Amino acid sequence: MKRQYFLYLALAGSALLMIGALLFQYVGQMPPCKMCYWQRYPHIAALAIGALLFVYHAQIFAWLGFAMMVTTAGIGGYHAGVEQGWWKGPQSCTGASVETLTAEELLEKIMTSPVVRCDEIPWSLFGLSMAGWNMVFSAGLAFAWLMFVKGSKAHG
Repeated sequence: MKRQYFLYLALAGSALLMIGALLFQYVGQMPPCKMCYWQRYPHIAALAIGALLFVYHAQIFAWLGFAMMVTTAGIGGYHAGVEQGWWKGPQSCTGASVETLTAEELLEKIMTSPVVRCDEIPWSLFGLSMAGWNMVFSAGLAFAWLMFVKGSKAHG
């Protein structure tokens, strides 16, 4: 397989994941939480990096694309764990303990809490949430970036 195909696969994968996220958000009426946005940024960066690769052909861009996919896969795995209750997420995005809060602090917490919480699963398929699927697909895309890098070394 030509190494260039791995780049096309990686870029198409990020583009499709972003389109899917936007469809869930705007068509499916499932607004993203803070960690959902965190998972989108590396895909957007990877698309920009891919555009730079077509112009500059510098191997550092291929490594950056790989790093973006590892990053978003890691965030997706962390987010999926928060959704499953395996570990706590950021307090700004999940439910926090209210037992020790004063009435004023509780009211402030209610008024500043995010509309969409990071520890709730709005959709899942085969036991994996959107964050879990992002982790799986992004790991695959990281492999595609890695194969592109490996092919770059072999062919100049």
